Amino acid sequence: MCPDMKPYCLLLTFLLPLAAQVKVEQGDNRIIVHIDGKPYGTLYYGPDTMKPYMYPLRAASGKIVTRGYPMETIAGESTDHPHHRGLWFGHGDVNGFTFWDNEVSQKTPKTGHMTFKKVEGLTSGKKSGSLAIQFEWQDVNGKPLLRESRKMIFYTGAQDRILDFDANLTAIETAKFGDTKEGIFAIRLASALEEPSKDSLPSPRRTGAMTSSTGGRTEKQIWGKQAEWVDYSGDLEGEKLGIAILDHPENFRHPTYWHARGYGLFAVNPFGLHDFLNDKTADGSKTLEAGQSMRFRYRVIIHPGDAAAAHIAEKHKQYAAGH
Repeated sequence: MCPDMKPYCLLLTFLLPLAAQVKVEQGDNRIIVHIDGKPYGTLYYGPDTMKPYMYPLRAASGKIVTRGYPMETIAGESTDHPHHRGLWFGHGDVNGFTFWDNEVSQKTPKTGHMTFKKVEGLTSGKKSGSLAIQFEWQDVNGKPLLRESRKMIFYTGAQDRILDFDANLTAIETAKFGDTKEGIFAIRLASALEEPSKDSLPSPRRTGAMTSSTGGRTEKQIWGKQAEWVDYSGDLEGEKLGIAILDHPENFRHPTYWHARGYGLFAVNPFGLHDFLNDKTADGSKTLEAGQSMRFRYRVIIHPGDAAAAHIAEKHKQYAAGH
């Protein structure tokens, strides 16, 4: 092998194992993540982006597990809820302003804007990579309500794609998270992973099935219920794949409530009690006084097979134990 360049070949052989397996790179108003030499996803946060979102998300096989709309038009996809962009974090009521359904096209009079402030750091590595970034949650007039410090960690893996999300929100002034089902950490799934229903578009075939840590199945048994984790799995382009969201045990109101819909919305929300419990007297709101903070931590696992095959219950125990 390259006999005339033997010293260089030996040097290359020595350096290759040290090459980063998770590569996190700065782009134009975006941060791009590659895992094991393949694209994983991109975090978008430019001035015209009302809330940051990560799109697309890919399995280890390379298959995209998030819906394309509204970033792309893909045959057979639904085009509801234009604010459902890949993976995102936001809430529908902070001091009356929405940081959830806040697309410019929606013309919501109480629209909030999660404004990019700075990238604090990007790290690439052999087993993991990370990004640290700051945003400011501003009302429709640009008045800051919350400061968000976000960290996202991405891990290598032969079969799984694991993302750890860690956001700390600090109130700049008194900030009330209102009781609404519209929140807070969410993914909009690829069409094939939606639960089948009489309203499903014919192609691609909808094959999704939800499972929760409590044994719940389907939207009927999971929406508005508490669980430590929920898994959404199905057949995607001939491959059995699933996505699990794990709630950290130190999160507010753990085990959290789930705003998980059969049409592919997959969301965690600890605040929407009057909707989830169907009780108008319930109050799931939470108020932070100026200077107070609240931390939100979730793990996302994209895996082969269903929840049982992927051992999601055991992986939640590992996550809870700090692994």
